[in-house]
Amino acid sequence: MNIVWLMRMKRWVQNPPSPRRVKFVFGIVLIAAIIFGIEYFGYWPDWATAERMGRRF
Repeated sequence: MNIVWLMRMKRWVQNPPSPRRVKFVFGIVLIAAIIFGIEYFGYWPDWATAERMGRRF
């Protein structure tokens, strides 16, 4: 673990985020998990899938 992450954790313990911010972050994580689940089980539409483009050198 990096020393920067340890210092960030120390700051969060001393000055925790507001409940509103915690709910916001959990909401974003929940939305990302739902999108991942939809894509994983094959219900994601083809038009919303990005295609990889080859490198052109």
